[in-house]
Parts: sequence; C-alpha cells; structure tokens
Amino acid sequence: MAMSGWSCLVTGAGGFLGQRIVHLLVQEQELQEIRILDKVFQPGVKEEFSKLQNKTKLTMLEGDILDEQCLNTACQGVSVVIHTACVIDVTGVIHRDTIIDVNLRGTQLLLQACVQASVPIFIYTSSLEVAGPNSYKEIIRNGHEAEHHESAWSAPYPYSKKLAEKSVLAANGYTLKNGGTLYTCALRPMYIYGEGSKFLARMINNSLKNKGILISNGKFSIVNPVYVGNVAWAHILATRALRDPKKAPSIRGQFYYISDDTPHQSYDNLNYTLSQKWGLCLDPRPSLPLPLQYWLSFLLEVVSFLLTPIYKYRPPFNRHLVTLSNSVFTFSYKKAQQDLGYEPLFSWEEAKQRTMEWIGSLVEQHRETLKTKTQ
Repeated sequence: MAMSGWSCLVTGAGGFLGQRIVHLLVQEQELQEIRILDKVFQPGVKEEFSKLQNKTKLTMLEGDILDEQCLNTACQGVSVVIHTACVIDVTGVIHRDTIIDVNLRGTQLLLQACVQASVPIFIYTSSLEVAGPNSYKEIIRNGHEAEHHESAWSAPYPYSKKLAEKSVLAANGYTLKNGGTLYTCALRPMYIYGEGSKFLARMINNSLKNKGILISNGKFSIVNPVYVGNVAWAHILATRALRDPKKAPSIRGQFYYISDDTPHQSYDNLNYTLSQKWGLCLDPRPSLPLPLQYWLSFLLEVVSFLLTPIYKYRPPFNRHLVTLSNSVFTFSYKKAQQDLGYEPLFSWEEAKQRTMEWIGSLVEQHRETLKTKTQ
C-alpha cells in the first residue's frame, strides 16, 4: 500500500472519544478524507465538525452499525477503520440483547465489510473490562499484556467487548477481496475521564442535586484512569504504526493497555480531585464494608430475577458494578510505549485543569437553572 493519500473511517465519531480522535486525525499528513459514522450526530457536534472541514474532507454518515448496506458504503475506498462505536452500560439500563448486538455483532459486520471493501487496517477500541476485575479480592498493580487477564463476567458489557475484541484479533491476517491482507489491533483504555464525559457529567449533576455531596461508589478501588485526549492520541499512533511497513509486523494481532500519568487512586478520589474547586465534597458517612455490599447486591439480583415474570426491577447496583468500582486494578502502558511509540500527549496537570474547567461550566449551568426556577 503506497503511503501517499489515505482515508479513514471513524465509527462512533460523535461520541466522547470519537470526537477527540477526529480532532487529532485532521492534523495527520496525506490524509484525504475522514468519514465519520454515528447513529445520530447532536447539533453541537455537527457544528464542531463543520469547523474542521477546511483542513481535510469530512464526510458525515448517519447510520446504524447493524445495517450492512450502510457499512459497505462507509468502507468503500477506505484505508483505515477506527472502530469506537459501542454501547456502554454497567447498571443494566439497556437491554442485554441490544448491548451484545451493537458491541459484538456490529463489530463482526464491520470486519466483514472491511474484507468486502478491501480495507487493510482495522483498529478496535476495546476496554479494560475485557481483562476484569473478576474479584475485589484479587489485586493487580501495573498489569501488562503478557499476563493473561480475562473477564469472567456474563454481564453484557464486559462479555460483549471481550468477544468483539477476540473477533477483531482473530480477523488479523484475513485475505481481503482484492487479495491484500487485513491488519488489526485493539486498544484497551483504562476508565476514561475528561471534558465531555457522560459518566462524569452524571456524577456531577447528581451531586449538585444532593447538596454538593459526591455519591460514593468506588471508595476501595485503586485504578489508573486515563485522559480522553491521551486515548485518542494512542489511536493515532496505532494508525501510523500499522501503516508503516517496518512497524506493522510487530503490532498486528496485538492488544495494548492504554493509560497515562494520572496518579493511581480510587474512583471517589478522582471525582473529588476534579470537582473540589467548585465546592463539591465526598460523603462523610462511612461506607458499607465491601463483602456486605457484594452480598447485598447479590440479594438484589436474586430479587430482580424472581420478580422478572411480573415486574422489571432494576437494582441500583450489582455484583459486577461493586467489583468494578472497588478493585485494585492498574495497568502499565509500557508495551504501547515500546511498540507504538506512545507517550501521553497531555500531562496529568493539563488533563486535570481541562476537566476541572469543564466541571466548572456544569456547576455554572446548574446554578443558572436554579435561578430561573426560583425567579
């Protein structure tokens, strides 16, 4: 494949991570077209993207990842696919079949479309959750790719992401319709934070309704969250590496943990660090001991199961969520550093600053809403 002019399709491009990838992609050399696919683009996102038009040709495609016709059209004449589109759900709000359909079948359909359209490079946004944590009793510090960690949960999100990642890595080396070969790799980011995060926004808005008290949900964890800008940057480097005939052989078929220099800490502590400037504080009340939280969530799951025939009861938390939020589970980015030349683009200070500013704007919006209500 000649290095001159290339094009890239980004799925889930309107999402939290997808938008950041597009913003970095427009700066890549020789890139002639970025196709951005998402189910719907919010008006604000459309506006953002139209500002980037002058740098590179941007083609917006609204369509479903389960629509084969749409995928075939989207992949036509593309050199790289970056697949970030997925449904993230840890509380059981979204139906299991929907999550597995989008995350697993959508990925498999997209791989098929790449073979049909002879797209040589496929980069998959996987998740730390494909590795676990399986138990809050198990401690993993600075884990790495050579240790075989695999999620044992049947919960739809980790289960669908794990199988989708397996499909992507198994597709490496497939023969394309034009006789070429498909190269694939997967990136497993830690919990992603940063401005625009839906999880953070929900956290902040809930605490603002709760007199500024942050609801504790991960007191006992030690994790190394990663800033969204750094995850996006890792995707750019993976793209460069797989397009480079010298680097590609050692990267194809591999997965990489993506973290940065954010300090290792609990989820609660991260939320507090990012929002304390605006007067938000942690819940001073003691948390239930972990084993008790775990058994309580098990009981609630049983109740939920027993009520299924007559009533859809969704417990506020489940065993998967309790484990995910309270485990010691950190991973090193050394392999990404060695193979992809990955170094975080944003320091912890910068990431923290940007996220804090954004949280400040959410607090401001909340105050404005209160004012209009009381007037």
